[in-house]
Amino acid sequence: MSFLMPKMPSPPAMVMPEVKDVPNYDDADRKAAEREALEASERKRRGRKSTILTGGKGLTTEAELNQKSLLGG
Repeated sequence: MSFLMPKMPSPPAMVMPEVKDVPNYDDADRKAAEREALEASERKRRGRKSTILTGGKGLTTEAELNQKSLLGG
């Protein structure tokens, strides 16, 4: 009953390409781009940090409740 299960063809022979000139991972351009990205993120963080008015505990001063307001108080 070999006609129900045909013979599988053999895979083609694998040919590996020659490695001649591999670029270096730690080149100057890559380091400069990483440094620039890090400096940009630091600038963004400093910009957001200056807008935060309270700390992790919230406001530390008492609220001024004795002032009159224009809304009937």
